[in-house]
Amino acid sequence: MVQRLITASFMVVFGVLVLYFGGTVFAVGAMLCFIVALREEYHALSVAGHRPIAWPTWVAMIICIPMAAILKRPVFSPILMVTCLLTIALVIFRKDPHLEDGLMSLVPLFSVLLPGLCIVSLSHIQPLSVQRTLIALLIVVPVLGDTFAYFVGSHFGGPKLCPAVSPNKTISGAVGGLIGSVAGAMIVWLLAFLICAPTTQPHLPAWWVCLLIGLFGGIASQLGDLFASLIKRHCNIKDFSNLFPGHGGMMDRLDSLLFMAIVIYVYLSIRG
Repeated sequence: MVQRLITASFMVVFGVLVLYFGGTVFAVGAMLCFIVALREEYHALSVAGHRPIAWPTWVAMIICIPMAAILKRPVFSPILMVTCLLTIALVIFRKDPHLEDGLMSLVPLFSVLLPGLCIVSLSHIQPLSVQRTLIALLIVVPVLGDTFAYFVGSHFGGPKLCPAVSPNKTISGAVGGLIGSVAGAMIVWLLAFLICAPTTQPHLPAWWVCLLIGLFGGIASQLGDLFASLIKRHCNIKDFSNLFPGHGGMMDRLDSLLFMAIVIYVYLSIRG
């Protein structure tokens, strides 16, 4: 327990620092996390006996992440589509091609790299106070949702949510998690509204927008957690690595945030 608390403390400090500085510091910190998460996921798939082709996705990451951090309107679709085609072609022309190797080669592309690009793209949002608000939503919604899900599920128990993937998760925990996610989003909105200057307040997401982000973000976060559990169950591993003592690997920490990032990116796309 002490080890878990120490590790959690370091993670909180890291989150506060990237939230405070934002911009380049946030982009670099996020990039380093995604590199580790991508490596963990490919390693897990290899341990499961698959032969994923990883280098096209690594090349796409090297190209796209700087674009996401620098350009205001980065276009990833052509690069990601070329990466998909190249990966499939490489699998097809293997001496012993297998369909599952092609599919497994693409799983990290869409579960780590694509949502990771959504996260890095937040680094150019201006003004900085709005950027901090969105990053806070990205972090707080999944974390508070996971916390509520754990305590509510442990207290009330009841029918299982998805026993074939994660036997310990309950429907009551999932409902509690959604309540926690919505509450977290509203807390972020209230604090941002109170702290930001009057000239910045009109640029913040409206309270009802934050409520929707909390709701859909909470759903996406739980799906991200379940998807990571599905991968680990498929690969017959408990954690993606032991990078964080008591907390598993980087992917174990980012699974919910990665899917939450898609909700934030959709909001930004709609807002224009």
